[in-house]
Amino acid sequence: MKNTRTALRALVTGIAACVAIASGAHAAGDLGGPPAPSTQVSPPDLNAIWGDPGFQKSFVAGYGINPELEPKISPDEIAVLELVRQLMPNDLPAAEALLRDSVRNDGSAILDLTLGGIQFQQERLDDALANYRTATSKFPSFRRAYRNIGLICVRQSKIDDAIAAFNKMIELGGADAYSYGLLGFCHSSKQDYQPAEAAYRNALLLQPENVEWRLGLTRSVFKQGKYEDAASLLDVLIATFPEKPDFWMLQAHTYLGLKQPAKAAVNLEALDSIGKSSTDSLYTLGDIYLSESLPDMAFGAFARAIDKDPAQPPARAIRCTEMLAARGGSQQAKALLGKVRSQWDASMSDTDKRKCLKLQARFAMSAGAGDDETARVLEEVIELDPLDGEALMLLAQHHSKGGRPDQAILYYERAARIDAFAAPAKVKIAQVYVSQGRFADALPLLRDAQSIRPREDVARYLEQVERASKSKR
Repeated sequence: MKNTRTALRALVTGIAACVAIASGAHAAGDLGGPPAPSTQVSPPDLNAIWGDPGFQKSFVAGYGINPELEPKISPDEIAVLELVRQLMPNDLPAAEALLRDSVRNDGSAILDLTLGGIQFQQERLDDALANYRTATSKFPSFRRAYRNIGLICVRQSKIDDAIAAFNKMIELGGADAYSYGLLGFCHSSKQDYQPAEAAYRNALLLQPENVEWRLGLTRSVFKQGKYEDAASLLDVLIATFPEKPDFWMLQAHTYLGLKQPAKAAVNLEALDSIGKSSTDSLYTLGDIYLSESLPDMAFGAFARAIDKDPAQPPARAIRCTEMLAARGGSQQAKALLGKVRSQWDASMSDTDKRKCLKLQARFAMSAGAGDDETARVLEEVIELDPLDGEALMLLAQHHSKGGRPDQAILYYERAARIDAFAAPAKVKIAQVYVSQGRFADALPLLRDAQSIRPREDVARYLEQVERASKSKR
């Protein structure tokens, strides 16, 4: 275990430094947007897709005609389309008006498709959708129309309609990277991650350089617990965008899912070294160090988390202090408590103040501090909340250790009137009685405690006290 901890220290220090240098030298920019939640990565950015030059080129190319797969068109309609094509660069309303006059119920679906495209470019999505649907009713295998129906339905969050349209287009043999990618987006938005993964893989196969598809695939496999796949995909994203904190954070969580805390710690240290850490990432880093029995490093991470955002509520920092104390890091917990008190003492709620005072009392008791200091701290807690059972138990314990059994019993009895502490408090009173040889007084208390919360150790203790009581008689 000692060798493992030493290796973790060296790994975190060395690799984090290397990553910081590499990220500074090879930063490729930022994707923009707020950081995602700690265990998630944002879904693909639809605005980035709409603005992609490749997408726009493929959309504009959709005004053409493929006579082998698409509706027939008469010479007169071809002439209309030529005029429309000339008007479109400078006067979309005139092009639309010409098409409206030319569309017929028995005419080619190509005109309906083109009219819908012009309306789509003007962000009149409902009108465009109606014309695309008309085109498919005239020519049921018109895959370009299904594609555009899918695009509009995604924009309008009509997810089921979009899935149906993209599936029809793929069934007709017209799949492309954008259709697969947006189909993945639709399934992912329904939290149906298996088909989302399949769709994103197809999109990424056709467009391996597209960050949005890689993001979508990463999110899909992560949500399914496929952490090895997620970690591999994130390697590429981090190498391309080393200053994007979402990717470092998500990969750290994939490593935790893979039971590889050392790698997770390296990621989080690297994130901090490039100035992109958050309070959440630093608290997570501290939790990792704590789970690996590295209280010094845990304290350092928790302290950095406190410094990162002085305006944060103190509750999480107090919890970390309690965890440090519970895991054997008493000195580090005491130092962290001092930092918490200096940061928030004046603004703490009564609840948080009580927690800090109880921690302070525990530290004083473990260090063998004077009676006056320990009692004063615990009495301050009880003054804030007379029904704080934990503080009553601690103060009773303090008096018991100090050879003041009557005062100890007094506080134990107060704790026993609180439901959550009734059983342990009665056991403690019984133990005081036993130390005084009052076995008969201890027995009913132990039986009451067992009726409230049965415990094997108390049952054995009860048997011993019963035997002692009988022998005394």
